[in-house]
Amino acid sequence: METIRIDDPADPRVAPYLSVRERDLAGRQGRFIAEGKVVLNVLFSAARFVAESVLVLENRLPGLADTLRRAPSSLPVYTASQPVMDAIAGFHIHRGILAVGRKREADSPEELLASLPERALVVVTVGLSNHDNVGAIFRNAAAFGADAVLLDATCCDPLYRKAIRVSVGAVLKVPFATGSDAGSIVALLDKAGFGQAALSPSGTTDIRVASRPDRMALYLGTEGDGLPDDLLSRLRTVRIPIVEGFDSLNVAAASAVALHRFGDAK
Repeated sequence: METIRIDDPADPRVAPYLSVRERDLAGRQGRFIAEGKVVLNVLFSAARFVAESVLVLENRLPGLADTLRRAPSSLPVYTASQPVMDAIAGFHIHRGILAVGRKREADSPEELLASLPERALVVVTVGLSNHDNVGAIFRNAAAFGADAVLLDATCCDPLYRKAIRVSVGAVLKVPFATGSDAGSIVALLDKAGFGQAALSPSGTTDIRVASRPDRMALYLGTEGDGLPDDLLSRLRTVRIPIVEGFDSLNVAAASAVALHRFGDAK
């Protein structure tokens, strides 16, 4: 695979990489930035996504040879010095590896659920705006064998660069779809035959004795406020016991405990 050297940060060929942080917040019209060797490996093997180009720090290129062999021969691979790469991105890129990816076609929640097996575990996130937590939840979902993630419309985009990085590429592995409001997601999952449980510090059932139906949806809410009361009143609620006098676990940590309990990881 031939590489293309970039010496001018204003080169139009690397325009998608300009001002990475600011454009993360503004959106990329269906595209996203993947960062680091591990995530790049996942991107090249992810059926639902396609890599459009790669930008690599010149001294990192030899260590990426095996990874780049997995990419289509037509994929543009740009290389740059550290000062040029930093000028393109708008901050210091110490990992030295970026790629632009694109989702082939977004699944609707209905299509995603229709594709799942008879025994399936779905994570539902409601109101999660913290990219670190979303990334960590996807990582836990992948580690413990969840089949999909549904996000309500108030959640942040899991294809945000930081969420992908924190997930170690799991956002590109675990199928996901974004629904509208949480109530609509409840109705959709009920129609698809899922038993639904909300994780809450005030849950009525100890997670250690909670049953796992073949088709299960596990709801996770925001830090502090948790899941809305009207949603908790509609669902079976489960809790993770913690010591007296302590409020709650971080939602990412709580998701790991719950997914270990209900997942099918061997």
